[in-house]
Amino acid sequence: MPESIILTAVGTVENDFTDEVPEDWESCPSRIVIRPDLEPALDGIEGFSHLIILWWLHRAHGPFQLRVHPEQREDMPLVGLFATRTPNRPNPIAIKPVRLLRREGNVLIVEGLDALDGSPVIDIKPYLVRGDLVPEAKVPQWLRELWAMHDAERTEQGT
Repeated sequence: MPESIILTAVGTVENDFTDEVPEDWESCPSRIVIRPDLEPALDGIEGFSHLIILWWLHRAHGPFQLRVHPEQREDMPLVGLFATRTPNRPNPIAIKPVRLLRREGNVLIVEGLDALDGSPVIDIKPYLVRGDLVPEAKVPQWLRELWAMHDAERTEQGT
């Protein structure tokens, strides 16, 4: 097994998220600027409503811990970092399905990307309803409770 690999960014995220991702990030548009030499690789992408974006968490603050409290909340159980989406990980790679709003040459305008401005994009894949959608997927109870807390906070804030 190799000790290290080399990744080359295929593009960069452009948005207004300079220091942190805002509360309403799900509805905020982002631009993914693909390297001009890779523009032909985007041909046909307009036929998909959603894409899967992989990016490097270039501002993740290491070091990582093998076990963490989700969102650094002590009221959540201590779990392995691979059971969370913590940015502090051995390889700070993030993944997110997003809505493709449109393509403008080598630029993809997407919605629902929680990446910071300047994040290097590692890869883009089409979201496939057959293969990516897992209707019977389950999540642990602590995550359902965490989502309920976030929903309650949004309701209190009127968002």
